[in-house]
Amino acid sequence: MPIVFITGATAGFGKAMAYQFAQRGYDIIINGRRADRLRVIEDDLQNNFGVKVYALPFDVRNQTEVKAAIKSLPHAFLEIDVLINNAGLASGLATIQDGAIADWDKMIDTNIKGLLYVSHEIIPLMIARRKGHIVNIASIAGKEAYAKGNVYCATKHAVDALSKAMRIDLLPYGIKVTNIAPGAAETEFSIVRLHGDVEKAKQVYQGFEPLKADDIAEVVYFAVSRPAHVVLNDIVITPKAQANTTYMIKKQ
Repeated sequence: MPIVFITGATAGFGKAMAYQFAQRGYDIIINGRRADRLRVIEDDLQNNFGVKVYALPFDVRNQTEVKAAIKSLPHAFLEIDVLINNAGLASGLATIQDGAIADWDKMIDTNIKGLLYVSHEIIPLMIARRKGHIVNIASIAGKEAYAKGNVYCATKHAVDALSKAMRIDLLPYGIKVTNIAPGAAETEFSIVRLHGDVEKAKQVYQGFEPLKADDIAEVVYFAVSRPAHVVLNDIVITPKAQANTTYMIKKQ
C-alpha cells in the first residue's frame, strides 16, 4: 500500500485529508500536537477503512522533536510516497506596526521552519527511492498580501517560493511538488487567528459559503492521483464568492 505522511492532521484540512486517503487505500502517518485527537483518528481510520495508521505526535516547530519522531518510524512506514506539509496557522490580525512579536514567531516557526524541518527529514527517504510527491499547503495569501495579513502573508509567500525551489532541486530524482493555495475556508483557522474567540471567528464566514476541509482534501488527492508523468504544480482554490484576497461578495 502507498504511504502518505500528513502534518497538522488533528483537525481541518489535515484530518479531512487523512480520511480522503484512507478511503483510497493509503496507509497513513498522521502528525499533530494533540496526541489524544491523533489516537482517536488513528483508531477510527483503522476500524473503518482497514488501513494501517501510525500516529506520530510532535510539534513541527521543534527541530529536535521532528528529527527524533521521524527517525522513530517503524521500518514498515519509512517508504513514504506522499508528504503533505499541511501544518500551518495564522496568529493575530493587526497592522505591521501593532503586531505582536509572539504571533510573528509562531507563524514563522510553524509555517516556514516547521515545513522545512519535516521536509528535511523525509526528502532523503524519497531521494533514496527516486520517487515521491510533496504537497505544500500554502494559501492565496501567498499570492498577494492583504490588510493586517502582513506576516502571515509573508510566511505563505515563503511556502509558495519553497514549492518552486523544491521542484527545481528535486527534479533530478523524479519527485513531484504541488503547491495548493486555498482561499477562505471554514476550519479552526479563524479561531486560532483570533486567539480562541469563537463568536468573532464565526462572523468571518457569514454572508457567503466558504470552502470546507473536504473540498481541499479532494483536490489534494486529485493532484496526487495523476499519472506518473503528470504534475499539477500550483492550484489556487477559492469559494465562488471570492475573487482574490481582498475582493469578496457577501450577502447582507
